[in-house]
Amino acid sequence: MKRSWMQRIKQSLPNPQRLAMHPWLKPLSHRLLEPGLWHVRHEAVARGAAIGIFWAFAVPFGQFLFATAHCVWWRGNIPVATGLTLITNPFTLAFWLWMAYKVGGTLLGAPGPGPNLEPMVSRGAEIMDWITSFGAPAALGMGLFAMAGAALAYIMVKLAWRVRIWFKRRYRS
Repeated sequence: MKRSWMQRIKQSLPNPQRLAMHPWLKPLSHRLLEPGLWHVRHEAVARGAAIGIFWAFAVPFGQFLFATAHCVWWRGNIPVATGLTLITNPFTLAFWLWMAYKVGGTLLGAPGPGPNLEPMVSRGAEIMDWITSFGAPAALGMGLFAMAGAALAYIMVKLAWRVRIWFKRRYRS
């Protein structure tokens, strides 16, 4: 019998018991085994989506760890949160940093990069000024993406859940 795509995804993901047996996670195993962190309930999924999107943009590395820790703290859905952190994977991170720089630069009034970067490299001392001129707008943009994305993800999940319930009730009658 052919398995559905959802069954294949569920089978490929680690289950909570396997994660709790991991040596690094043993001290937290009692927290990781709470059923609310793994079941699909609308509030937990909405929190997981918000947490995952936030940490996807807040830090460029270790997002799974931060998202999982905050899901345990705020009772969010761990698989949803860790899955949504993949929005800023290594293939898309450059795009998001560029977009964050554009948004942050617009808000800060930062000028764009100069057409010729060769003289900047040869000056040595000014290279740090050049790097920091891009860091502040990019950090501001990523922070805005994290906050706005988390709020939008939470609202979108809640709205999608309500629409789904509305359709179920409408077609049941």
